[in-house]
Amino acid sequence: MQFATNFMGHFALTAGLHRALAAAGGARVVSVASSGHLFSPVIFDDLHFRFRPYDAFLAYGQSKSAEVLLAVEATRRWSGDGIHANALNPGAIATGLQKHTGGLRSPKELHKTPEQGAATSALLAGSPLLDGVGGRYFEDSTQAPVVDEMPPNYRGVARYALDPANAQRLWEVALGLLG
Repeated sequence: MQFATNFMGHFALTAGLHRALAAAGGARVVSVASSGHLFSPVIFDDLHFRFRPYDAFLAYGQSKSAEVLLAVEATRRWSGDGIHANALNPGAIATGLQKHTGGLRSPKELHKTPEQGAATSALLAGSPLLDGVGGRYFEDSTQAPVVDEMPPNYRGVARYALDPANAQRLWEVALGLLG
């Protein structure tokens, strides 16, 4: 359910908008991920937890890794059409979503207002500084560093979430799931 909600719906919408985005010239796709992507790569052999015990945080992490991979592959496939996609972590923002996970658990110093959380999305959607830039991951209005292990401050983007082979494989799997 988390994979379908957090990724497949976004993938279907993005893929369905391809012609309109190409016709727009210089279009951008902004994929909202999360530092939660650091909890899990996409596990291609068990996307739906049929063999592994279900874990809400791992499922969330997998779906958010998929959001980053969407930006990587959309850029690879569509940059020739003038379409670029980037992913972002908006940060820890208190919303109604946390009622399902016991509240906002991040350290207080990492909490953001809705306006602060929207800043990176607005930058990726409209700044001329990012014309022609795609396939990247941003946090706090800047490109995040690539990390190879869980950082203590949950900052950065996992290398597996930017891997072009993972991105291409996920795109093909998602097309298959859509039928």
